[in-house]
Amino acid sequence: MTNTDTADVDATVTQVAALARAGSELVRVTVNNEPAARAVPEIVARLADQEVTVPIIGDFHYNGHILLPKYAETAAALAKYRINPGNVGARRRDEHFKTILEVALAHDKPVRIGVNWGSLDQNLLTELMDQNAKRDEPLDAREVTLNAMVESAMRSAAFAEETGLAHDRIILSVKMSQVQDLVDVYRKLAPLSDYPLHLGLTEAGMGAKGIVASAAGLALLLQEGIGDTIRVSLTPAPGGDRTEEVRVAQQILQAMELRSFLPQVTACPGCGRTTSTFFQEMADQIQTYLRDQMPAWKTRHPGVEEMRVAVMGCVVNGPGESKHANIGISLPGTSEEPKAPVYVDGKLQVTLKGDRIVAEFLQILNEYVARTYAAPIQAEA
Repeated sequence: MTNTDTADVDATVTQVAALARAGSELVRVTVNNEPAARAVPEIVARLADQEVTVPIIGDFHYNGHILLPKYAETAAALAKYRINPGNVGARRRDEHFKTILEVALAHDKPVRIGVNWGSLDQNLLTELMDQNAKRDEPLDAREVTLNAMVESAMRSAAFAEETGLAHDRIILSVKMSQVQDLVDVYRKLAPLSDYPLHLGLTEAGMGAKGIVASAAGLALLLQEGIGDTIRVSLTPAPGGDRTEEVRVAQQILQAMELRSFLPQVTACPGCGRTTSTFFQEMADQIQTYLRDQMPAWKTRHPGVEEMRVAVMGCVVNGPGESKHANIGISLPGTSEEPKAPVYVDGKLQVTLKGDRIVAEFLQILNEYVARTYAAPIQAEA
């Protein structure tokens, strides 16, 4: 999701394009006021001019029932609407919700019903708490809250279908900010229907905390076959790169062996046998090189994203890991003979020495990619 002011067309187009280039397959923008709503068609048009075709999703809270009917071009330009049932208006909730659904019907748009822990419908929560108080064995407050999250999503989905939205145009999410809550609430929701589920740990946090928490929660659910789209919600450092969210999400999917986006580099952490930082620098150079090459490689070399590269720091595990990779190099550790054997598809191909090890290895790597992941020859009719 972008964090620009959507009314700032230049900034939003730049960030959406960056997210798309990083690999985001859906991008959500805030549509929180009239200037933002007016900007959306221009944003979508300018992205199309740049051949950025990523679907743009509108995120609506509080006033979507006003903005969507008023700005028909915006309603048409967006690929999907995200509605939070806790933020459509407590007094006229159904009326406001129905208005948004009718716009979705008119423009044939899918809707994500996104329930959030921090904005849960308080009337529904009170209703379930009152019911729980009358039980012979009341549930604890956490359990009732999780049940209210699920109930909000399911009631809203039922209302959407009653309004006329097709079953296959509805996506559900029930986002929490704590890992165990996230896992438990989706385990409750998943068996109740076949609606696609959008996963995400909302307000995951900054840096390592946000990355680790997101990976822990999403991995547990994905391992159980729960989830159809994911979002990693990281708080960036001031001036930080928003595309980090995309890279983390991709790495979670790739680590779970669900999808592949980028050749993976296996590198050892280092120990007393690897007092030189050379293997660390080489691993970083190769990982950066692979990422930089992927925009061109993914069209010219289909399947290259499955490639595994090993950059190891000593003889203990170096040759073994290199043999298990598609292509690998085992650098000399402390007091080892200054040579670096290179293995290709499990076999020793060459031993490198001297100051040009990195350049020579990259040449071998390029030759391997060109030979192994050649684009299929197309016949002309």
